[in-house]
Amino acid sequence: MNRQPGIKRQPRESTTAEQTRTALVHAALKLFGRQGFDGTSTREIAAEAKANIGSIAYHFGGKEGLRAAAADFIVDTIQRIAGQALGGAQAAAPLEPEAARAQLFAALERMVGFVVASPQAGEIVQFVLRELSHPTAALDRIYAGVFEPTHRRLCHIWEQATGEPAESEATKLTVFTMIGQVIYFRIGREAVMRRMGWREIGNEEAAKVAAVATDNLRAMLAARGPAAGKKGKS
Repeated sequence: MNRQPGIKRQPRESTTAEQTRTALVHAALKLFGRQGFDGTSTREIAAEAKANIGSIAYHFGGKEGLRAAAADFIVDTIQRIAGQALGGAQAAAPLEPEAARAQLFAALERMVGFVVASPQAGEIVQFVLRELSHPTAALDRIYAGVFEPTHRRLCHIWEQATGEPAESEATKLTVFTMIGQVIYFRIGREAVMRRMGWREIGNEEAAKVAAVATDNLRAMLAARGPAAGKKGKS
């Protein structure tokens, strides 16, 4: 029986290459966030990924290309999570105030579940914080792919929930406040655990954070008037 070795080997080679690429992205995300771009060598990344150092140049063209790939991974991850709660960046149809409020509560709870409890979120937030401190082209990718469209979409839902203009200064700041209270529980994680007497922040602890965050959102909506203050998803 004649076989052509190259034909059946190709899918496995493709899979292995993709696994190597993925491992390098995760290693870069972790090490760039922890040590900074300049403080991380390609040798360290390759060792963390258990890959040949030459694979960085092969897959990404070098360290800078790997940083861009890590940024793209963040964009893809957050877009997927945000999309599940918010829908597309452009709303297909206007929401009634009650439906818009429910979507705000759902988005907030999903945000807490990922940012506060997910181990992957720690690496993402660390990477982003580095970029915010010393902006590069990677931050441009993250801002254009995640920050701006997600914030804009939340502002749009806020307008539908309250009647306040989506692009007003007040609405933008309100939405930043809603997001910021969640992010603190990731960047201030160690301080929170010490003060709360928690050994970890898992699903149970995240649920407690979500309960307080949703109460805060409910109060913010209530301040906009009786209709906006109706109880949303809890």
